[in-house]
Amino acid sequence: MTEPQHLADLWPGDRPEAARRLLLAAVEAFATRGYHATTTRDIATAAGMSPAALYIHYTSKAALLAEISRNGHAGTLALVEAAVAESSDPREQMRRLVAAFTAWHARGHTVGRIVNYELRALPAEDFEVVAELRRRIEDTVMRVIEAGVAAGLFDVPPATTRTTARAVTSLGIDVARWYNERSTETPEQLGDRYATLVLRMVGAG
Repeated sequence: MTEPQHLADLWPGDRPEAARRLLLAAVEAFATRGYHATTTRDIATAAGMSPAALYIHYTSKAALLAEISRNGHAGTLALVEAAVAESSDPREQMRRLVAAFTAWHARGHTVGRIVNYELRALPAEDFEVVAELRRRIEDTVMRVIEAGVAAGLFDVPPATTRTTARAVTSLGIDVARWYNERSTETPEQLGDRYATLVLRMVGAG
């Protein structure tokens, strides 16, 4: 079972090989069958292990989902913050942010579907951790919008700033729903085109 780079980036550092195989198998199973239709036996079998061996590393399939979702959101937050830090111009910040965010959801569309569409399956404690990461991503987008409005570069009514930020992130997130390897655009091309659309949406021209 080959581990794609975008998946390897979700769980960096030292980790038992068996745990990495279980995470990869869980990603594939959750994306194919959905979380609720996937059993621990499905995951263990795909990883070439027995169900009993799975419990050595994870207490349940919910624990696997929590780690995938937590790491996916943390990685996305880091990507968004890094994009914003690359420029002091709100227009360029938004362009870089949207391009990177969209390309991530295209390149990692399998993980993207899991971390965004299986939220309700997370245990309450894990959901709160992920919800906070999502708020921080949204807040980062909001700050860029507010900076652009303050500089006279964006035309977004103050009352709609949060709604606009959610619209921006929703565009990128939805890419994971339909993008696949047969798509005619590369993740980078799609990211650039979405960035242009978002700049128009916020009135940047």
